[in-house]
Amino acid sequence: MFSEPPPDCARCPRLVEYRDANKRSFPDFHNAPVPAFGPLGARLLIVGLAPGLKGANQTGRPFTGDYAGDLLYETLCKFGFARGRYGRNAEDGLSLQDCRITNAVRCVPPENKPTGAEGKNCRPFLEAEIRQMDRLRVVLCLGGLSHAAVLTTLGQRKALFPFGHGHLHEIDNLLVADSYHCSRYNTNTGRLTVDMFEQVFESICERLSALPQQL
Repeated sequence: MFSEPPPDCARCPRLVEYRDANKRSFPDFHNAPVPAFGPLGARLLIVGLAPGLKGANQTGRPFTGDYAGDLLYETLCKFGFARGRYGRNAEDGLSLQDCRITNAVRCVPPENKPTGAEGKNCRPFLEAEIRQMDRLRVVLCLGGLSHAAVLTTLGQRKALFPFGHGHLHEIDNLLVADSYHCSRYNTNTGRLTVDMFEQVFESICERLSALPQQL
């Protein structure tokens, strides 16, 4: 069965050093690999790049605690992929429906930028996760680096499936959907609007509605 990296995962020396420093600076934070959120039986998998220092690294749940989570979870609730009320903490009672959220790299990296080697070290966890999601039909990549990590995980050449907001790629039996990352920077600059983000989810819902609930 799929397993998350252990709390003391030592695959990436730079991330271990950064994690130890954060434990000293922020002793009340999660400060460990952040596990995925949502059921393995979901048909939609949302993949980010890595936890944010004062977001998921603080709360222990993907996209929880910072602005990106505000937009993401509000949108998930609107489209029926989440139930409850998002409260910026992992104890808010929010649950995901037919949706799972994960990161290509499970530990927070300095300056939010994991290296290629760190992505490679963490890839077996994403590979195992996708392999065991036997109902998976749609993968949503949040950002170009997430898109690249997913394509590598699926054994595909990035040149054949270029990233672009709203792009939809048919890969084997999966639909790989792209969106700009729902970060505060992207929304403040107008690179990503709420309407743009919701249009991606409309495309995803159209695909899933055409499929049977039980496969």
